[in-house]
Amino acid sequence: ALPICSIKEYIRIYKRLGVHFDEFSGESFYRENFQDVVKLLENKGLLHKTSKGTAVVDLSENGDLSSHATLVRSDGTSLYITRDLAAAIHRKQKYDFDTMIYVTDKSQKSHFEHVFQVLKIMGYEWVEGCQHLPFGLVKGMKTRKGDVVFLEDVLDEARSRMLQNMISAKTTKEMDDPGDTAEKVGLAALIVQDFKGQLLSDYQFDWDRALQSRGDTGVFLQYTHARLHSLDRTIGYRELNSFNPACLQDPEAISILQHLLRYDEVISKSAEDLQPKHIVNYLLTLSHLAAVAHKNLPDRKS
Repeated sequence: ALPICSIKEYIRIYKRLGVHFDEFSGESFYRENFQDVVKLLENKGLLHKTSKGTAVVDLSENGDLSSHATLVRSDGTSLYITRDLAAAIHRKQKYDFDTMIYVTDKSQKSHFEHVFQVLKIMGYEWVEGCQHLPFGLVKGMKTRKGDVVFLEDVLDEARSRMLQNMISAKTTKEMDDPGDTAEKVGLAALIVQDFKGQLLSDYQFDWDRALQSRGDTGVFLQYTHARLHSLDRTIGYRELNSFNPACLQDPEAISILQHLLRYDEVISKSAEDLQPKHIVNYLLTLSHLAAVAHKNLPDRKS
């Protein structure tokens, strides 16, 4: 299992991202359980010994081992795939999941194809509910500490750079905790930068571009959100018992309403292909439409 100190660090850092996990279970947890998988494969006659002393499962269509997955080294120790097989079987027994999604970088595509193939050969029909969601690489990311980048250093750098931008901007208003605001806006900048494109695609990271207050950035998204809240406080929100849509004749208002109607479609699309870009780009477009409406439409005593 993962060391307690490591888990505490994970929880602390992920909390900054607003991410919560119900359970932590490291790959090392299954090092002792891999023998159960080996015995299952042996009992089914699916494990083959090679001349090199390794144990493999045949994945070829002709049964000639031209394509195979190595599960046990010649010295009897397990590999990642063996432990991933043990983990998948254990998780199915424990959670009886409908869908299990593995989120890793795209270099592990072949690995998970083999994991799913072996599970299918073993007769586990539930493997149809297993899916690998690969993501691309972030290139060019550096912090002031150097080229070796850790998540916490990136979060600290985003907060530091955003705070400096806020201090130097003439339009920044006084606030109780500028550091906390810089943290939230900086995180939004990182998340939007990472999620607005195809997950599988590599992209070149640039701090200046990510932290721009204009364009399709997390900073612009947060700015729009704050601006709308300010508008709400200025005008005062009233819950309407009745509403006459005929009052909304302005093209800017109609554009916003038409875009809002796409919400269910966008959520459904993201759930279908597991791509957050649909939600991110929906929100960015909504922010641009709101900015146009705020500029052109009367918003007081209307």
